[in-house]
Amino acid sequence: MRLFDKFKKKQTIETPTRAEPLKTDFQKLKLLVTVVNRKKTEFYLDYLTSLGVNFQTAVAGRGTATSETLYLLGLEDSDKSVLFGVVREDGAEAILQNLEEKFQTIRGGKGIAFTIPLTSVIGVAIYRFLSDNRAK
Repeated sequence: MRLFDKFKKKQTIETPTRAEPLKTDFQKLKLLVTVVNRKKTEFYLDYLTSLGVNFQTAVAGRGTATSETLYLLGLEDSDKSVLFGVVREDGAEAILQNLEEKFQTIRGGKGIAFTIPLTSVIGVAIYRFLSDNRAK
């Protein structure tokens, strides 16, 4: 019986604890929406990449303005591209300012850009990808 009693003793399993909490610099994310002429889609995708916009996608769009309105506004056509990208909140203002400058200086490169705050992201890995903050 003594041998059997030895195995009946309750075994405790210790779980490892972290020495210090995880240190992460979480910045809020924003969805960057940019509407440009369809002919300038590739240019603006490359330009946004150079500004640090990590995740981008382009969708074809068509404006609803009449030809008279387009003429009055100085716009060429109603074929547009809508570019979606994700940016960190701390860099959003600089990206919008750079885009505003490009809209004024590029021939046929007029457009609009704005951001929408994102309230949540599922998972740390997805957050790191979207914010271009990969573990090193």
